[in-house]
Amino acid sequence: MLTSDEIHARIGDRTITQAFLGTLAHHGDEVVLRWQEGDGWGEWTMANLADQVARVATGLAELGVGSGDRVILMMGNRPEFFVADLATLMLGATPVSIYNSSSEQQIRYLGSHSQGMMAIVEAAFLPRFQAARADLPSLGAVVTIDDPGSHGADTSPWSALVDHEPLDLQEAAQRAKPDDLATVIYTSGTTGDPKGVMVTHRNITWTAESMRTMLDEQLGIPNLVGKRYISYLPLAHIMERLLGYYWMLFMASEVTCCPDPTQIATFAGQVHPNLLVGVPRVWEKIYAGVNAVLAADPEKQGPFNEAVAAAIPIQEAKSFGTATQEQIETWEFLDSVAFKQVRELIGLDQVEMAITGAAPIPGEMLEWFRAIGIPLSEGYGLSETMAALTNTQIKVKPGTVGPAVPGVEMKLGDDGEVLCRGGMVFEGYLDAPDKTAEVLDPDGWFHTGDIGEIDDDGYLKIVDRKKEIIVTAGGKNLSPANLEAALKMVPLIGQACAIGDRRKFVSALVVLEPDAALGWAAAHGVSADDLDELAQNPELVAEIEAGVKDVMTAFNSAESVKKVKILGHEWLPDGDYLTPTSKLKRRNIVSGFAQEIEALYS
Repeated sequence: MLTSDEIHARIGDRTITQAFLGTLAHHGDEVVLRWQEGDGWGEWTMANLADQVARVATGLAELGVGSGDRVILMMGNRPEFFVADLATLMLGATPVSIYNSSSEQQIRYLGSHSQGMMAIVEAAFLPRFQAARADLPSLGAVVTIDDPGSHGADTSPWSALVDHEPLDLQEAAQRAKPDDLATVIYTSGTTGDPKGVMVTHRNITWTAESMRTMLDEQLGIPNLVGKRYISYLPLAHIMERLLGYYWMLFMASEVTCCPDPTQIATFAGQVHPNLLVGVPRVWEKIYAGVNAVLAADPEKQGPFNEAVAAAIPIQEAKSFGTATQEQIETWEFLDSVAFKQVRELIGLDQVEMAITGAAPIPGEMLEWFRAIGIPLSEGYGLSETMAALTNTQIKVKPGTVGPAVPGVEMKLGDDGEVLCRGGMVFEGYLDAPDKTAEVLDPDGWFHTGDIGEIDDDGYLKIVDRKKEIIVTAGGKNLSPANLEAALKMVPLIGQACAIGDRRKFVSALVVLEPDAALGWAAAHGVSADDLDELAQNPELVAEIEAGVKDVMTAFNSAESVKKVKILGHEWLPDGDYLTPTSKLKRRNIVSGFAQEIEALYS
């Protein structure tokens, strides 16, 4: 097993900017960025990207950006982000992305806390940004993207940055040092003000080498040159930065920008990605959509489900390298008559690596994807660990998040908390040494705040967040995440939030899966004009309650969900009840549905 020190020896003092120039030298003609442009596609090669970066870097320098400065970025998944971020790094400065959903109050806090000296903002977000600007005395220039009419005396257009002679990138790339801040990632702040996770150039180059090693050793892919990837998760999130941005800089993958996450299915159908990463909700929607179509045709549904059941143990054997020739031929037959067509219809027929992360996914759902030939695996990490702590592309065990990635040490604390150390561990929280000391001990172990179990093969199973464990009135400790994952295996349930802290029993709020619910309504001749009204339909309620009872058989009586309240309208990312990566905002949910929750216990 590769050690952290061995990875450090491989990367030496290489920075992101130096690594980019190395990739440019070898793959300058490779297309690395694509985006929708009218009815077609715009694209840049690595050389085109470098030219844009060099010009914008000159423009930023004229606005006063230099070593140690911080530049705020607030924009969607678009080519200008990659240019702005890399150009900032070329000046020895630090780009700081903030979520596009940030309110005026949040912008005010993040802008002040990060001490951003200038900002690059998409025009659609400018009104909120401008409203907060008066309270940001350190903020100078604001550059706007898209709307030429949105800039005035206190703003300038993106074109003014691009319209410069290019900077000498070879010289500029030497400005950043390995221990300089490459970015600050702000946590979602669901339980208070966000913390600024400080990530250095060394953290990123170390993690990129760790992941490259895993890809090479497990899949025989030494680099990602030309491998297609869709960037659609928020670029203020570390997982999208790592896989959709840094991997491109280090390994010349081809990134297609999808500015609207709800359009991922449409983009997949056009791009046919080789790599796809998503939070569980993305995979749950794909799973629900396929099964909703199958449910409308029982003659196809039965045989398809039988094929999946037969394929699950075969794919497990293939993953562990123990499949017989007969098993391989059986799966190839099932693929030709059932699975291949489904993969083609959803645009995932060319996926070589698929990862789910950021929240738990039901093990049965992961098995389903693997059965039909989509090599989905679960990974685990936090902003503080560069999103990369555990994962494996082979010998996958559904229900676990895999073993530690190359170079990472992992163990459990006395209370079962997951601890780790390695070159991916962050430097600390910006201007918060007390909070840093709470999670980073003197020996370099990062305390994740997650409770886990590690099996004899080193595979980690996440039980739940320490702070989210439910303690019932009877003193029983429960994992809401495990209950919620089980509930989402009921076809009509798309989202779930377990309730039970200091309660006499466990209940749950469950949200209809739109595709499945509409399919059910059509099959039963029920009007589906209003999902809230549909959620009260006695037949649908009875079917969901029967499904809940069935999936709860895996839990003992004290743990199982006894009652559910069915809600009609889906909780959306970046909304009142979900973070940008679709994690539950439990406090908001409990307060927002207080009346419905109390009714469950009356």
